[in-house]
Amino acid sequence: MLKIFENIGSTVSRWITIVVEFIALFIETIYWILVGPFKSKPINYKATFEQMVFMGFNSIIIVFFVTFFTGIVLAMQSAPQLSKMGAVFYVAGLVTVSICRELGPVLTALVIAGKIGAAITAEIGSMKVNEQIEALDAMAISPIRYLAVPKLISLVIMLPCLTVVGDAAGIFGGYLIGIYNLRINSGLYIQTALKFLTTKDIYTGLSKSLVFAIIIVLVGVYQGLKTKGGAVGVGKATTISVVVSFILIIVADCILTGIYFFNDF
Repeated sequence: MLKIFENIGSTVSRWITIVVEFIALFIETIYWILVGPFKSKPINYKATFEQMVFMGFNSIIIVFFVTFFTGIVLAMQSAPQLSKMGAVFYVAGLVTVSICRELGPVLTALVIAGKIGAAITAEIGSMKVNEQIEALDAMAISPIRYLAVPKLISLVIMLPCLTVVGDAAGIFGGYLIGIYNLRINSGLYIQTALKFLTTKDIYTGLSKSLVFAIIIVLVGVYQGLKTKGGAVGVGKATTISVVVSFILIIVADCILTGIYFFNDF
C-alpha cells in the first residue's frame, strides 16, 4: 500500500513539475515578444516570415480538403434527419454555424498540430540531441528567443487565416451538396446560412484558433527541449508532442465553448 502511495505521489509531483515548466516557457516566450525588442533583442523577422510561409501557405491545401469534405459529410449526414421534418433547407444553417463555431477551428488546429507541431518538435529535438541548444546558450543566445518566438508569432498570425480558409471550404462543401444533391435553391441556401450565422460564431472560432496556435507551438517547443536519447528520442518526443497537442486542443475547445456560449458576451 505504501508503495502505491509513493508511486501516486511521484506521478503527481512529476505532472506538477511539467505544468510549472510549461507555464515558465510560456511566460519567457511572451517576455521575449513584448519586452525583448525594447532591450536591444529584436525579433528575427526574416525567420518569422519564413515560418509564416511554412506554417501557413504550405498548409492551405491540406486544410482546404479536410474541411471541404467535412462540410460535405456534415450536410449528407444531417439532411435525412431534417428531411423527415420537412426542413431540409436548414442544412445550410446547420453546416455554416457548425463549421464556423466548432469544426473549422478544431479540425484546422488538429491538422496543423499533426503537421507543424511535429515539425517543431523534430527540429528542436534534433538540435537538442546534437547539442546545438547548448551551443546557443554558450553564445549567450536564448533558445526561446531564437527558436520559439518566430514560430509562435507566425502561427498566431497564420492559424486564424487558415481557419478562415477552412471555414470557407467547409461551407462551400455543404453548399455543393445542398444545391446539387438536396436540390435546395442557391439563393435560399445562402439566405438561410446568413440568417443563422452571427458575428459571435465567427469571432469565437477565430479566437479559439489563437489559443490553439499557442498550444501547438509551446507543446512542440517544450517537447523538443526535453528530447534526449538520440534519433529514437526525437521520434518519441514528436509522437508525444502531437498526442498532447491533440488532447489540449480538445480540452481548450471545451473550456472556451463553455465560456462563450454559457455567458452573455
